[in-house]
Amino acid sequence: MTEPYSFSAAAGKIDRERVHQWLSEQSYWAKGRAREVQDAAIDASRNYGVYDAETGEQVAYARVVTDAVTFAWLCDVFVSPETRGQRLGEMLVEGVIADLEPLGLKQTLLSTGDAHSLYAKYGFTPLNDPSKMMARVR
Repeated sequence: MTEPYSFSAAAGKIDRERVHQWLSEQSYWAKGRAREVQDAAIDASRNYGVYDAETGEQVAYARVVTDAVTFAWLCDVFVSPETRGQRLGEMLVEGVIADLEPLGLKQTLLSTGDAHSLYAKYGFTPLNDPSKMMARVR
């Protein structure tokens, strides 16, 4: 029996319109993000998706900004509301980590407002000294 969902790191499979709709309309961190901004972010990042194995429909998305040598930032992680509760977030994060592992990155960061327990399963912990982190926000 085939699994109902599959993970892919193939950037060409990303449903850009769907991803933009999810992030710009439903996420708490990218609400209102312009389509051209989202497309540019996709083009400049490593992209990941989870897909319905039967229909090919994309049901989850994540991207990673990285130099592919020392550092990565996991961001824009989103699971469609219709498929939540099926462990697709776990499938997505496991796939991302497996894809990044061969790079030997020293550090992968992320920011989350509501999924701490998910990321903790994969070794993410609060920063030892968050006071060292700074941001320049436009």
